[in-house]
Amino acid sequence: MISISQQSQLLSIAKESVDTGVKLGHASSPVISNLEPPLSIKAASFVTLKINKQLRGCIGSLIATRALAIDVAENAYAAAFRDTRFTPVTAAELTSLSYHISVLSTLQTVHVDSEQALLEILQPKIDGLVISDGEKRATFLPAVWNTLPDKKQFLSQLKSKAGLDKNYWSKTIKIERYSVQEFSDL
Repeated sequence: MISISQQSQLLSIAKESVDTGVKLGHASSPVISNLEPPLSIKAASFVTLKINKQLRGCIGSLIATRALAIDVAENAYAAAFRDTRFTPVTAAELTSLSYHISVLSTLQTVHVDSEQALLEILQPKIDGLVISDGEKRATFLPAVWNTLPDKKQFLSQLKSKAGLDKNYWSKTIKIERYSVQEFSDL
């Protein structure tokens, strides 16, 4: 569990990384030795940027491969400058950005043999979901339930995001779910 003061630290790290990106063209590098757990231990995160409640970028990690503070710094930079849906963030936008961070639990494989079985166990607003088959893969954070509250629609849109047909199901499809601790500067 990430405390309120640690949440504030992570939000500052994300903001500093985007500011550094605008000024110097790279992410900032938090000094891990100055941070206590859980900020200094491996964890996966997503950083979402918004302007006036409209998405401005979102990039993240599904697997914990680096310290949480570094993961947040790198993902904030990537959300601002590498999300291909948007042009890079500009200096003029810095004061308008809001930051939302989701720290992910470990991915848990879901063993189901049909879409109906998956729909029955999905937990709206709790489950983040990863769907993959071969090279096709996509995820929706639990926050996506706010705009896609219907389980079938949520799954159908996730399949489309992965490049799969909305009715697609196969014996090779892999489903993983996760939960998040989320917080923002709003």
